[in-house]
Amino acid sequence: MRCPKCGCVDDKVIDSRSSREGATVRRRRECVGCLHRFTTYEHVEEQVLVVVKRDGRREDFSREKLAGGIRRACQKRPVSEEQIMQLVDSIINDLSSGPDGEVQGREIGARVMDALRGLDPIAYVRYASVYRRFEEATDFVQEVKKLEVKHDTLTARLPGL
Repeated sequence: MRCPKCGCVDDKVIDSRSSREGATVRRRRECVGCLHRFTTYEHVEEQVLVVVKRDGRREDFSREKLAGGIRRACQKRPVSEEQIMQLVDSIINDLSSGPDGEVQGREIGARVMDALRGLDPIAYVRYASVYRRFEEATDFVQEVKKLEVKHDTLTARLPGL
């Protein structure tokens, strides 16, 4: 690993820790040349995914773009960064299991909306408004109505009546 301060390639590992449930290894290093300490992260390189956009363009999948969209939807909501990262990891794991390495943009959006629906209804509506390109207030009302739980109003009849 190259030292960010002096550029020396000799270093020693001072400390290693597993983070994010073993998906990443955090290493604390010290440069042999200048004694500068720095941190590196190791993770398994995932299959390269290509996103097929609505207009047919192909774009490399971006974990940061996915996380950013979810963060914006969850802004000022009681959703922790850890919950967001777990959601991102879950979606990426599902998408990576596909055979060809290509995924439709609408499939990513649908998975995010399904996950947000269970996590936070407000974040769900926010994400849906951008993903589905809401243009009028009635679009919001229709989406909120989909969230309402329908109660069975049928009253069971008493025996003998």
